[in-house]
Parts: sequence; structure tokens; C-alpha cells
Amino acid sequence: MLAETKLDSREASACVQGQKSAKVVHFHRRPFPGQHSIEILFENMREAMQAAGTAIEVAKVPYFSKGLRARVANARWAARNQGDVNHITGDVHYLALALDSRRTILTVHDCFALERLCGLKRWLLKRYWFDLPVDHVAAVTVVSEETRRELIRYVPAAAAKTIVIPNAVSPMFRPTLREFCRDRPRILQIGTTPNKNLARLFAALEGLSCELHIVGRLPDTERSQLAAARIAYFNSQDLTEQEMFSCYCDADVICFASTYEGFGMPIVEAQWVERPVITSNRSSMPEVAGDGACLVDPFDVASIRRGIDRVIGDHVYREQLVDAGRTNRERFSLQAVADQYLELYRAVRSDRPNVPASLSVAEA
Repeated sequence: MLAETKLDSREASACVQGQKSAKVVHFHRRPFPGQHSIEILFENMREAMQAAGTAIEVAKVPYFSKGLRARVANARWAARNQGDVNHITGDVHYLALALDSRRTILTVHDCFALERLCGLKRWLLKRYWFDLPVDHVAAVTVVSEETRRELIRYVPAAAAKTIVIPNAVSPMFRPTLREFCRDRPRILQIGTTPNKNLARLFAALEGLSCELHIVGRLPDTERSQLAAARIAYFNSQDLTEQEMFSCYCDADVICFASTYEGFGMPIVEAQWVERPVITSNRSSMPEVAGDGACLVDPFDVASIRRGIDRVIGDHVYREQLVDAGRTNRERFSLQAVADQYLELYRAVRSDRPNVPASLSVAEA
């Protein structure tokens, strides 16, 4: 284990650069339409790193990660574009098999696919997205303690090289005043995938005077459920970052009672905009929210409704949540997270045998 050290961003940057020829490469997937969260996250991170004096090169794989031939071609391409530090930013874990294991970092955002798949597909995913890539990198980063625990449960060998570096919030999200509309509050729901728990949210909102804003592609099944529950709603999709920020500004409450999240970015984005948050007491969400959210049982409609009623009806409680969020959100500032990555790049660049102890190395 390395001795515990803590560098500011400029010191870490100097260590990363080392020789003038040192190069850090961010390897990105080629995103399918609507898949841009990882790319936006690390684009913002690179801006903070560049401000600290570290230049990062972006290497986006030439083919969509679909089918054996495309993935083999992506791996071969990655092998020709290595740097002194290689960082696989997510969703193309198999690239690790083609990169120098001594100078490669893998970021795992969640293990959700292993939860929902079975049979041969699950075996292939576990083997080529988790087991072999984890074995073939110098360090693994995960975005929450909950994801760390899950990863180690599936891949015990990850314990010795996994550290937690959370997601950072874009500087686009900032405090914005809004007078709370108690009579007909606007409730913001981010995401429409099955883990977002929409059916139970709709059941919890039935009979409540509110306006629900849902961001994401809304299937006909969910539209039918909304109509049956007589919930006033509108739907947005494929939004820019500026448009997403406007959604938070126009909301009175953010409801994010998911059944599973690797991190839960809407929680922290809401805390930066200073809106009260209702979220799940499961998975990574309590860890991310700190004291700055009303926690509910996502599998209990009555629990979700009680949380919504309390946040809407109790002015003092709302202010307590927002105030606690102001403290909690500092953990996820762009520069704070960028500094942690720069320190890890330094350790890998220095050919040290282990990742820094100051970066919450996972315990076996």
C-alpha cells in the first residue's frame, strides 16, 4: 500500500506529466443515440484537468460496441492509440484486454447488467466486461461505495485494486431561486428505464394536485398508466445540458425513487440547484444524498406518497433538506473529483504497485 499523500490539482498534474512526452488518454465508447452521460461527465472533467495544466487526449472507438467483429476492431484500434496512462471511461471495459495493464485504469459505473441478465449472455458479460478487464488493469474506479461492494461480490479480485471516485456535477448546475408552489407543485422525474420505478411513482401521485415532468423516452404503457391515474404531466427527451438545468430550475421537487442506481446524479444536480429531493433508501442513493434528501422505500407506494406529502406540506422540512444538500454537494464538485483522478494518474504513471491509500482503496 502506498503511503497516504494528498496533492492539489497542480501538483498532481505535474506528477502526471512527468516527462514532456507523457500522455493521458481517455478511451470512450461510440455512444448510441441518447447515450451521452459518460461523455458529458468526462468532458467536464477534462476542462477542470486542463485548467490544472494536464492535457488529456480523447480516443473514441471507431465502431459501436455491438457484435464480436466490431468489438475486436475497437480493441485493436485502442492498442494502437495508447498513452502513458490509459483511462477507459466506461461501457467498453473489454478494451482493457488490448491495453498495457501496468498503465490502464478502468471506470465501472454500475453492475446493473449482471443483475438483469442470465444464462450465456450473463456469462459472456461477466467474463469480458468484468472478470478479465479487472484482472488486466492497474486500478479500477467505481462511482460509489455501493457499486464497489457489488463489483467485489461479483469479482473478488477487484478488492485489491478498486477505489471510489464519485461522479462530478457540471458547473452548469448552480443555485437558482424559485418560489415553492404548494397548491400545484411541479415534480421532476429524470429517467424512464425500468429501474426508475415509474409505475409505483404514478400510483403514489394518484389523486395529488401536481404537475409531473418526466424526462426520457416515455413508452405507451407508461402513458396509459398516467392516464388511468389522472396525473397531469408533460414529457421531454433528448435534452441538452442547458435544457436539463432549466428543468431543475422550473421544478419544485425532484423525485428519484429508483430501485437501483450505480450513483444517482439527479440527486446531486438537484442539491446544486437547491431543490428538495425525494429518493430511495436502497442501493447507492442514501450514500450519495447524505442528509440532503427525503428517503423512501421504492418498493412501497405508501412510503413514496408519505415522502411526497411531507416535502410538499412541511416548509421547515423542505428548507432543512435544501440546507443539508448545500453541505453534501461539495463532495461532488468538478475540481474535487478531478483532483482525485489526477492523483490516481500520478500513481499509475509512477509505476507504483498499488493505488493511493488516500483514494479510499477497497478492503478485501
